Parts: sequence; structure tokens; C-alpha cells
Amino acid sequence: MLESFAEILRQYPTLAIFLTVGAGFLIGRFRIGSFSLGSVTSVLLVGVLVGQLDIPMSGPVKMVFFMMFLFSIGYSVGPDFFKSLRGKGAKQVLFAVLMSSMCMGVTIAISAIMGYSKGETVGLFSGSQTCSALLGVGSEAIGKLGLSDSELSRELHIIPVCYAVTYIFGTLGTVIVLGNFGPKLLGGIEKVKQQTLELEKELNSSGWDKDPAYINALRKVAYRAYVVDNSFFDIPRGVKETEHWLRDNGMEVYIDRVLHEGEIFSPRYDDMIHSGDHIVVCGRMEFMVSVESAIGPETVDAKLLSYPVERVGVVVAHKSFTGLTIRQLRAKKFMHGIVIRDASRGGKPIEIDGETTFKKGDRLTILGRPVSVRRASDHIGHVDRPSNASDLMFVGLAIFIGGLFGAMSFWIGSIPVSFGTSGGALVAGLVFGWMRSRRPTVGNIPPAALWIMNNLGLNVFIAVIGIEAAPSFVAGIKAVGPMLFVAGAIGTMIPLFFGLWLGHKVFRFNPAITLGCCAGTRTCTASLGAVQDAIGSTLPAMGYTVTYAVSNILLVIWGLLTVLIV
Repeated sequence: MLESFAEILRQYPTLAIFLTVGAGFLIGRFRIGSFSLGSVTSVLLVGVLVGQLDIPMSGPVKMVFFMMFLFSIGYSVGPDFFKSLRGKGAKQVLFAVLMSSMCMGVTIAISAIMGYSKGETVGLFSGSQTCSALLGVGSEAIGKLGLSDSELSRELHIIPVCYAVTYIFGTLGTVIVLGNFGPKLLGGIEKVKQQTLELEKELNSSGWDKDPAYINALRKVAYRAYVVDNSFFDIPRGVKETEHWLRDNGMEVYIDRVLHEGEIFSPRYDDMIHSGDHIVVCGRMEFMVSVESAIGPETVDAKLLSYPVERVGVVVAHKSFTGLTIRQLRAKKFMHGIVIRDASRGGKPIEIDGETTFKKGDRLTILGRPVSVRRASDHIGHVDRPSNASDLMFVGLAIFIGGLFGAMSFWIGSIPVSFGTSGGALVAGLVFGWMRSRRPTVGNIPPAALWIMNNLGLNVFIAVIGIEAAPSFVAGIKAVGPMLFVAGAIGTMIPLFFGLWLGHKVFRFNPAITLGCCAGTRTCTASLGAVQDAIGSTLPAMGYTVTYAVSNILLVIWGLLTVLIV
């Protein structure tokens, strides 16, 4: 029965991937007290278990989903990432240098204590630090040492075996330490979540308001219906005259709809308002609270209030809009019927009042009837219209361009260095995500689609890693002995605890950034997903991106130095 099941999975390995992902997410939901493996760790463990059935995997499947994941995290943090470079970017580079140096130091010390050869040390380094690029570069370096054919063959053949033995804990241990114990060591999970939330608010990217299960109780803009019975309307008043009268009384509002003698219409400036009419008034909440005393009692007129209102984001780009106060802009014909709900500059909210002015690059959220929004946005700048459709042209070409860039190598002496196609996908996500924030007419990826790219991309990649590594892991333990697994675990954990201490006590990063920096310096993408899952935020990616790029280069260089030193 089991063999028949295994044979089905061998013939259709895609079924094994879906089984691993589904069962991993199921197990990841279980909690024992406050402890939970989380989805990423669980998927990896299930992958190792399923992989014992010796299921062949296709290489491109793993890389397609991995690049999709890296692009999605780069895209989501791109705008904030480039802003952070002005402040903490240099510190993150120094963090990566120090922590990756610790990785090298610990590996050399373990190798000296255990008496490992150069090949065993390269396998230990690449596996315990999850630096797969060192496998090829380290093998090439050993090949240039002038060893005899028998010695060279032994050293080269032992590298992947040692890598397989140490890589499992290199990934799994990093995931568990950073995802489960890291937040506790940095002050406790609740404290870390609170500090993360505070930083998200500072960056104007809080998480709860992106959850579809929540709505903001604060409504900054309101559309309300009133029965006209104020004595001001004892004689019919024009719409323009009424709006000026309301503004003179401190109410910056518009008359958006009128019900007169059974007819509902959108009024022009010269249309008249009569006592007894029902009208819809729109404006920001701070002005709307006084409208009832000026117009008449509020009414719930479902028919009058049932009409489409558009809410879109607009990036300020046109000179005709910049430099003018909101009070001056209201006098412009193209702004009639438009309410500015909120505005931000450089990711930080702008306080809105009558004297507020805007600059090129500011982001506004405007509301109004569709025809009014189209008219206004033509004079403001570039529209960021909400949509459920992803721009797949943008996604495909961006990942291609990033991967192409990552595939190119540059030389440091005789050492070839590159970001790799996966690192290139991350860089592409950062750059194109930032470009999207500056020019929102292209590159839309809705939050739900981004979530799928992030979670499915990472967990399919992790599932394939577990399935592929399982057979060689068991064989490797038999070949080199269990002590290498212990040595790899020590080589994994010491730099991790050092990094947590370094980020928390020396650099004093926000805990989410510290966790992201540790994951990035270890170039362990799985741990980034575990950290994000544990604290419920994508903010750790801001610490991951710089350190990941730097460590991809440094770990290769330190690995080559290790070959020369051991």
C-alpha cells in the first residue's frame, strides 16, 4: 500500500509538493502553549519526511517559486527600503560584515578542533551557513591547490556530503531560532510585536488596516443627506452661493446631489436649492459635524445616497497643482466635488488644513463622483487606481531583468562574484517596487496576489528543498558520522545568537529589523518567512534585503579565505 502510494508520488512529483505544503500548513497551525513550529518549519520537516520516498524533483520548479517569493518581498518593501538606506543602511552593512565574520571564525574554530580537511570544512561552512554558492567556488579553490588526484577527488566528493548533513539544520535551526526563540530573546513576542507596530506606524505601513477583516472606525470623509429647512433657504439659493455661505461659516464642504420635486440630479453651480429639498453634502469629518445646524435635520434617504463614489490615489506631478494651498485649490473648477481624504510625503502623513500645500511626489487620496475624479486627476498627476488585476507583464519582465542582472559576474581578483538569479530577483523587487511608488500607472499587484506570491513561493521552495535533501541527508550521516551534524548545528547557532545580541545591544535596531538582519546575513530566506509569520509583519524584510545582498558576497569571500587558512 505504502509502496503504491510512493510510486504515485514518484511519477507525479507535483503531488508531493502540494502534499508537503498542505500538510506543513496544517501542522503549523498546532500550538503547544505559546510554542508553534509555524508553517515554514513544518513544511520543511514534512518535506524531509516525504523525501524519504526518494521522489525526483525538477530544478526549475524550485527556482521559479523562489524568485517569485524574493521579488514579492522586494516589491512590498521597496519604497521603505530606499528611504531606510539614508539612515540605517550603513549600519546594516556593518552588521552583515561583523556577523558573517563570526560565521567564518566559528567554522575555522570547529574545523581546527575536529581536525576537518579542506573539503569537509567547505561543506561545513556552506551547509551550516546555508551558502550554496560556496559549493562551486570552494570546489574550484580547492582544485587550484595542487593536490594529488586521489586527494583532490576525496576532497571534492566529501563537500556535497558534508553540505547535505549540515544544511538541514543550517536551514531548520535558523528558522527555529529566529522564528521561535528570537522574539523571546529580544524581549518577548508581545513586546516585539508592539515595537514592530510602532515602527510600522512611523513608516505609515501598519498591518491591521491591510487586513480585510478590519475596517477603520475613523471615517475621514463623509457623504450625508439633509432636509433643507434653515431660514437661509426661505428664498431659493444657488449651489455656488450656498457653498460660499457654508465656507464663510467654517464648513469646507460641497453639495454633491439634490432631490427636488421627486427628481434626483448632480447639481451645477447655477442650480437652485429650495426649502424642503433633500441634498447630499460631502466633506471631511471635521467640517461635516456642523452641517446639520446650518442646513437642516439629517435624513437616511437610501435612494438619494445610493450612487457610485470613486476613491483613488494620485501622485502629484503637475506644476499647476503644486505650491497652492487647499483653500486656493478649492476655487479651481477642476477640484469642485473633490475631497482630499489624506496625503503623505515621503511615506509620512501630511496634516491637512486650508493652508496645506503640496509638492511633486506627494501622494493624495481623493474622493468624488467618477467624472469629477477623472477631471481632477488630469490636473494633479498620476492615478493609482485600485484594481484586483495584477500587471503580469510588469512582474514577468521585472523578474527577468533582475535575474539577468544577477546572473552576470564581476571579479574581485580571481574570485567571481554575482548576486545570483535569486538575488537579482530580490533587487528587481526593490527597484520596481520603488518605481511603482513613484509612477503608479503600471506595476499593480493587489495585496492578495502579493500574499500568494510571498507565501506560496516560499513554501513551495522550502518543500522542494526538504524533499531533495532528505535522501542525501541520511546517506551523509552514515558516511561522515553524526558528529558532523552536531558541529554544523553549533556552527549555525553561535553566529545566530551573536547576531541577535549584536543587533539588540550594540546597534539597537528595532527587534523586527534585528531578526531580518540575522536572516539576511545567514542568507536563509526560509527564516525570513518564519520571522514574518511569528510577528505578523513584513517589516523584517527591511533588515533582510541589505544584509542578504552583502552576505551573498562576503560569505563566498570568507569561505575562500577559510580554504586557505584551514
